[in-house]
Amino acid sequence: MDAEDDTRTYRVVLNDEEQYSIWFADRPLPGGWHDGGVVGRKAECLAHIDEVWTDMRPRSLRSADQLSGS
Repeated sequence: MDAEDDTRTYRVVLNDEEQYSIWFADRPLPGGWHDGGVVGRKAECLAHIDEVWTDMRPRSLRSADQLSGS
């Protein structure tokens, strides 16, 4: 089943390192993950992640690079 054919409802989730994923909306969030504020079909959630997650590096690495001037 591809994202376009999937009719289940998902939510966008992110962890403390600001890494994104999707999770079934009707299930409790997994440990270490927080609600990302978007709920919808799989394709919609993945499109949102594609739009907002422009730097795939974990937050700690981005912060270290900013401190070092990279």
